[in-house]
Amino acid sequence: MSASAFTLNDLRTVLLEAAGTDENVDLAGDILDSDFEQLGYESLALLETAGRIERTHGISLDEEALAEASTPRRLIDLVNSHLTAATA
Repeated sequence: MSASAFTLNDLRTVLLEAAGTDENVDLAGDILDSDFEQLGYESLALLETAGRIERTHGISLDEEALAEASTPRRLIDLVNSHLTAATA
């Protein structure tokens, strides 16, 4: 995983490790603004994903903010804001 910023590729890796993927979903495509539900990830899969991100990067994601991060773009922005705050 990238040490300086959390990227879409980092998220793809974590999603696959934490919850796998539906065979009808192409995570390699343009998924930044797709709802996680459309991508086949329900709340339990996202909690596992968030837990892995927290452990790997040494951050703690707020549950309310995590619930609002309904797309990969929003989750990446959330993680990066925590990474920036942690290094400040």
